[in-house]
Amino acid sequence: MYQIEVIHGDLTTQAVDAIVNAANTWLQGGGGVDGAIHRAAGPVINQECERYVRKHGPLPAGQVMCTTGGQLPVRGILHAVGPIYPDHAPREADRLLGACYENALLLAEQLGYHSVAFPNISTGVYGYPKDRAAKVVLMKLKALQDRDWHSLQRVILVCYDQENYSLYQKMIA
Repeated sequence: MYQIEVIHGDLTTQAVDAIVNAANTWLQGGGGVDGAIHRAAGPVINQECERYVRKHGPLPAGQVMCTTGGQLPVRGILHAVGPIYPDHAPREADRLLGACYENALLLAEQLGYHSVAFPNISTGVYGYPKDRAAKVVLMKLKALQDRDWHSLQRVILVCYDQENYSLYQKMIA
């Protein structure tokens, strides 16, 4: 069983084994958390992502791939492509968002990571309503919590903005 923590802070400064990037399907550093991670990790991350896309094509929504941590103090970066909310029916968007978190945790476990920090996937320019996303994420994380995790011990939800942080705090209480 892993612990779920919610903090208000900067994802790129977390002392964890892996951080999750709210990536776009082409795995190119864009704006928001994706751009911040690419800038902080350095050009090696962009090169690894470009190699992945050349070999496998764009990463679909709900899927996750891993790169090194680059210049960040983490073992790896798990790139999760969240759904663009207006492009999907609400239930499908929920399924895809939940898949981002589940697939990231499964990959983290496979890689032997003990701690993973997540941003608020899809709640920025992808238009996912923050309150709905928080409900989906907490339901998914709590549903997965009792699995037989061999290495995974900590899951941290890192909220860059006060609104997301307050939503999680209210829902966890």
